[in-house]
Amino acid sequence: MPITCKAAITNGDGSFTIEDIEVHDPQADEVLVKIMAAGLCHTDHDSLSWGKQLIIGHEGAGVVIKTGSKVTGLAPGDKVILNWAMHCGHCFQCLAGNQHLCEVASPVAAGGNGYTPGHAHPSGTTLNGLPVLRSFNIGTLAGYTLVKASAVVKNASTNMSFQAASIISCGVMTGYGSVLNAAKVKVGSSVVVLGTGGVGLNVIQGAKIAGAAMIIAIDINQNRLNMAVKFGATHTLLAYKTDTGLLQAAQKVKTMTHNRGADYAFECTAIPELGAAPLAMVRNAGTAVQVSGIEQDITIDMRFFEWDKIYINPLYGKCRPQIDFPDIVQHYEDGNLMLEEMITRTYKINELDKAFDDMLKGRNAKGVIVFD
Repeated sequence: MPITCKAAITNGDGSFTIEDIEVHDPQADEVLVKIMAAGLCHTDHDSLSWGKQLIIGHEGAGVVIKTGSKVTGLAPGDKVILNWAMHCGHCFQCLAGNQHLCEVASPVAAGGNGYTPGHAHPSGTTLNGLPVLRSFNIGTLAGYTLVKASAVVKNASTNMSFQAASIISCGVMTGYGSVLNAAKVKVGSSVVVLGTGGVGLNVIQGAKIAGAAMIIAIDINQNRLNMAVKFGATHTLLAYKTDTGLLQAAQKVKTMTHNRGADYAFECTAIPELGAAPLAMVRNAGTAVQVSGIEQDITIDMRFFEWDKIYINPLYGKCRPQIDFPDIVQHYEDGNLMLEEMITRTYKINELDKAFDDMLKGRNAKGVIVFD
């Protein structure tokens, strides 16, 4: 018997509506999850213009309702965190340890934005009797979701709220993983973080966990810089929109780091013009990390690469859900990672317009939709 629930649906034209959808029983390798909370990020707003009908949302946490006959390790009542790094476990990339780049199941690496044909169960969710796809195959802005078992990680924490658990799904994982999994920041090193929104704050937290000695937060918003200090930044720099490529800020960073430059710099602004900015912040043989997923054409002065600098563009913090999510939960339990404090405001599904507006205008570190 299908379950009827509310969902935020876009037709890909830049808008969305709240509709009643029907969610059916899981197939053999699927899990039916009641969504309790769904985090919002800029990708959710971008998905409104992908030119296809989708249930939007790709961060979420909830409770298992039903499991398919082949699903093991999960049972009704389990608290879970959703992730979009679904993986087959058998393709070239999975066997190489790159689950987030799975050639069969990844909705980004394998099939482009939003949906991988043949991987999800498109007829499992319907709108007015017709199949409707889910963004990143999980579509978390809905009362219930039907997903592959590899999209679900059990949450062992007894203290963590569903709101906090929901933001692990992407924003926390991307920032934390870019530091620990991709850049492999070393103890005692210096780190620059460009942009201190939700992802940038988790880069800061990841750098603190990694044991960085100096964490320099750079933003044009003083309120965000104040928040960055609470999350672990040791130094802050207020930047200005008139500082092209943040070159003036880069000179200040150099002065702060023995006239050398930082060991690592992370771009978390999603501003194409700043795609090369982390290269200007790091020392010779330093590492620049483009975290925010810039996909536009940009021009880079190749002198920024002098000398022996490394520039990487990791996806989803090189996420290994069954390994990284429990580690993040443990850091939270140990008091080393703040999650509840990152949630500025919660909203109901019918307040999604307001939630998007607050996000786009930088009012929130993180906004979360909560479901009854």
